[in-house]
Amino acid sequence: MRILIVFCHPHEGSNAAGLFECAKSALETHGHEIRVIDLYRDGFDPVIRREEWLDYFSEPAKNIEPLKSHVEALRWANGLILIYPTWMYGPPAMLKGWMERVLLPGVAFEVALEKNARIVGGLQNIKYFLTITTSGSPRWWLRIVRDPGRNMIMRAMRILFHPSCRMRWLQLYDMDHASEEDRAGFMRQVEREVSKI
Repeated sequence: MRILIVFCHPHEGSNAAGLFECAKSALETHGHEIRVIDLYRDGFDPVIRREEWLDYFSEPAKNIEPLKSHVEALRWANGLILIYPTWMYGPPAMLKGWMERVLLPGVAFEVALEKNARIVGGLQNIKYFLTITTSGSPRWWLRIVRDPGRNMIMRAMRILFHPSCRMRWLQLYDMDHASEEDRAGFMRQVEREVSKI
């Protein structure tokens, strides 16, 4: 399978970086083709500028051009893996900005043609989607606040992909109090999931 990993964490020694290395290594071991977008190391600019917004719907090709390597990687992939920490109940601003700037009309979706209609997904090539994340909050608290980050990623983004896309979510909860054993157990869970692709 051709798999694109989008990794987002500012510290190369973080637990998230360890999860990234674990997933990448397991994918390589099982013979998958891999491409990596490392948002912090690549110096990705997550901010939509005024000019981009003015062209967002009317001339999307103008916004695709400066991000063509990201768009090409998305179109190349059969599988997409996001690896990031959950901050303030969602993905870091860097990753959210990547979504806003790269998952464009003409790339990830087509704008609905009429009122009250839904968008049409444009990434029909994506047939496997995995999110690997950690959060400082325990699971029970995220349930109380209705887990906005997970809902955005797993429900709202589903429409972008192939109708039979296999959607998977792995999260280490209560990261602020996780023991080495907890972290190692989650690493093994990540390795098992990736090994099943």
